[in-house]
Amino acid sequence: MPDPADLTDGAPTTSVDRVAAIQQEWHRERPELDVSPLGVIGRIHRLASALTPQLTEVYARHGLSEGDFDVLAALRRAGSPFERAPGTLARSTMVTTGGMTKRLDRLVAAGLITRRASTEDGRRRVVALTTEGKSLIDRAFDDHLENERRLLSMLEPQDVVQLEQLLGRWLSRVEGTS
Repeated sequence: MPDPADLTDGAPTTSVDRVAAIQQEWHRERPELDVSPLGVIGRIHRLASALTPQLTEVYARHGLSEGDFDVLAALRRAGSPFERAPGTLARSTMVTTGGMTKRLDRLVAAGLITRRASTEDGRRRVVALTTEGKSLIDRAFDDHLENERRLLSMLEPQDVVQLEQLLGRWLSRVEGTS
């Protein structure tokens, strides 16, 4: 197996990132194992851990948690009249219905969304953005995109395109949508 220090980004380097160092240690201790999966999975995990605080800091500047941002963004993406059923919101944000109820209660109390009976079926509920909620998510999303552009600017544009394609294919297979 090649020395992980020589393969950290596909090109020879003298600098070893933490994942490569972990691979080297495992290679030293268990040379019979192929520890190359750590190179991808370990780096994705570390990136997620490093990026999450940088993303949530933007939400916090707007008085939102990550979950609040997700709900408001899902409603905004729905298009006018910016409403969805609670179950649809739960699926689009990958949150349990119980967790969604807590988020919705908090957002109603903040005046950012409303809940009402459906006009088609009075037994069903509909969640909608208020004018204040729409204005807030528009500002927060603008800042969120600017932040994501900043984070991605650390890569070459062609690398961003390639990374998006690779991650898209992989996610599709993991989620069983391909």
